[in-house]
Amino acid sequence: MDTTLKRSAFLNGIKDELPILLGTMPFGLIYGVIAHQSGLSRALAQAASAIVFAGSAQLVMSQFIGASVPILIIILTVFVINVRHVLYSASLAPHMKQFHPFWKYLLAYFLTDEVYAVVITHFTQQPQAQHKQWYFFGAGLTLWSTWQISTLAGLLLGAQIPASWSLDFTLPLTFTALVVPALRDHAGLAAALVAGIVAILALSAPLKLGIVLATVLGICAGMGVEALLPARPKQTTSIATTQNEAPTVQSSVINSQEEA
Repeated sequence: MDTTLKRSAFLNGIKDELPILLGTMPFGLIYGVIAHQSGLSRALAQAASAIVFAGSAQLVMSQFIGASVPILIIILTVFVINVRHVLYSASLAPHMKQFHPFWKYLLAYFLTDEVYAVVITHFTQQPQAQHKQWYFFGAGLTLWSTWQISTLAGLLLGAQIPASWSLDFTLPLTFTALVVPALRDHAGLAAALVAGIVAILALSAPLKLGIVLATVLGICAGMGVEALLPARPKQTTSIATTQNEAPTVQSSVINSQEEA
């Protein structure tokens, strides 16, 4: 009986993650193509998908490696991009108190934007559900497998694209899709505006430090505006506290593919 419940939870996680794969697959293809054109070997690019497992960070990393950006700048930039996972983990922690440490370590690896949206929805709507770790595992493994396959497909496709077909435009295009959904309030607008202006002004900064400076100042600007302005009523800011909110969250994640 217990095995049946575990299998059911696992399959439910897979089922709920499937709609998001429509956005994950093309994002993985883009990463694979860009990684190939940036000069990364197929083994290294695939290993990044398996180990790093963070789409937006991998895109930046591959582009920076191709542009010979100093390793310290790459590490700092990837760290800033992925720091949001700390917030994801904090919001999931109350739902995972009873998990065995093995599950906590394993599931931390699978935590991405797309998995988080599905899992927090399930955990919030069904707080008494059994074998939640198996649900999390089903969702995470589904996304991870899709990310590996789409990365490989992108690498194979990239090998067929002539070098003269520069795809540099895909990185800013991808990040436009990631940023636009966040521009819903004054804090988000302030962060984007400050970061954009600083990035342009610091374009000639040594060691590409302008990127890090723009990111840090953008975050500070957003936090400052959020602290100064009075809180506004939020109708859909908490992720999936009702059944009606779940499609909104999944749609938002599909439109802003960042983590596999």
